[in-house]
Amino acid sequence: MMADNVLKGLHVAVTRPVDQAESICEAIQHHGGDAISFPLLAISPLDDYHEFENVIADLEQADWAIFISTNAVDNSLPRILKKFGNVPENLKFAAIGHQTAKELSLYGVHQVLIPHTRFDSETLLALAEMHDVENKNIVIFRGVGGRDMLANTLKSRGANVTFAECYRRINPQTDAQFLNSEWQQGHLNAVIVTSSEAMRNLLDIAGESEWLRRVTLCVNHARIAEQPLQLGFKVLVTEAPGDDAMIKCLSQLALSQVAN
Repeated sequence: MMADNVLKGLHVAVTRPVDQAESICEAIQHHGGDAISFPLLAISPLDDYHEFENVIADLEQADWAIFISTNAVDNSLPRILKKFGNVPENLKFAAIGHQTAKELSLYGVHQVLIPHTRFDSETLLALAEMHDVENKNIVIFRGVGGRDMLANTLKSRGANVTFAECYRRINPQTDAQFLNSEWQQGHLNAVIVTSSEAMRNLLDIAGESEWLRRVTLCVNHARIAEQPLQLGFKVLVTEAPGDDAMIKCLSQLALSQVAN
């Protein structure tokens, strides 16, 4: 087991939504680090669910329901269960990762197709079941304005794809002065960013600030690293998804700082 003080002296900003940041913040503290909450995404319900209700009205004719995130589950399953009483028996379920599948289980959905390695759209699409979709009706449950790659690939394989957008993401931060202040006081070494949208929000509000060039951005997918790497920022990518891999990534950073 990793030593409890392996992150001693490391100050880490966590940009996940508040309700999704608790586990990694606790892990950082457990291993001797300092976790700073700085959410760059907040999940908000839609103002109008009329279009969503129209989509799920035809759910009994769908073959697959794909859930992009735990937020997609929590903002759709209650409405589906209210409408149908139970999830339609004909429906097969797929999810991007274990956490989303676990969230589905809380609503009584236990047979869920998930990727086996990295948890992203590309890995889900590599599964045999996602190749056998010609003339299948697929509903993708997601937030407003998500990536289209999953849908476009399924369409190219002959599927009929519909989006069921059930929440929206907002940036609760207006500027990065707080993080700048933390860095100036020596209280910021790394920033955890676990979504491309959060990374865009960070770069938008921080620009090319000196502090952002001096800290290390720790991300959990190579796709999230692309833009900051192009801009010349320091980025570490975890070897796997999940909090354990992120702690390992942070521990490598802590060791390198001690060595320097």
